[in-house]
Amino acid sequence: MTADEYLQTILAREAVDTSATSPVRGVQATLQPILNEWAATQLRAVHPSGSFAKGTANRSGTDIDLFVSLKSDTTNPLKEIYTGLFQRMTAKGYAPKQQNVSINIRVGGYDVDLVPAKHQGGNSEDHSLYRRRADTWTQTDVVKHIATVQNAGRISESRILKLWRTQKQLDFPSFYLELTVIDALSRVRGTLSQNVWTMLEYFRDRFSNARVVDPANTNNIISDDLTAADKKKVSDAAATTLRAGNWGQVVA
Repeated sequence: MTADEYLQTILAREAVDTSATSPVRGVQATLQPILNEWAATQLRAVHPSGSFAKGTANRSGTDIDLFVSLKSDTTNPLKEIYTGLFQRMTAKGYAPKQQNVSINIRVGGYDVDLVPAKHQGGNSEDHSLYRRRADTWTQTDVVKHIATVQNAGRISESRILKLWRTQKQLDFPSFYLELTVIDALSRVRGTLSQNVWTMLEYFRDRFSNARVVDPANTNNIISDDLTAADKKKVSDAAATTLRAGNWGQVVA
């Protein structure tokens, strides 16, 4: 089996059903009454986002992200919106976990990330989100995020490297990883295995000093989401992986 064939078998094993009839989409119907009750008249929309919507999801990762959009005239501060949703999920018995901009829960055996945000008004999809790690807020457009990743042609590389990240137990946000892959491979035309190897070399040699910007808001520096120590862990993990004797030691 060639390296590319090996990676393709992993992608097939980790494939996620994102079709309209996917069972995981039932999670939204389960949570909708709770979200309706929590947000009341301020709820604007709820829709899949993140890796599920972008096509970069793996079966062993988060099953679905749900973007919870509140109306632009919502007066609650963003931190209060975030903590309020966390408290509501706690009260409903979901044992939520706070992440950076999302709240993780388990629903019917599925791993779900809820992303509360406030629409900024007008015809755009710009939203304000609370960033818990920095205790601040950011403006972004998740619809543009989805389109950016879908149109870049690097879905397979992103999925393999997200598996690598998970298996190496690295703190490396998915969108940060996806944008890094897109930027680093923008002029590369190799096979899947060659591109993954190129990315590991990039993580080892250039990742720590690379600046990654949100395509929906140039003031939002995605690379600031990790500390220098976190970035070094990614680089060190890549350096170790590049010494692997076979692809089974790279990603399993």
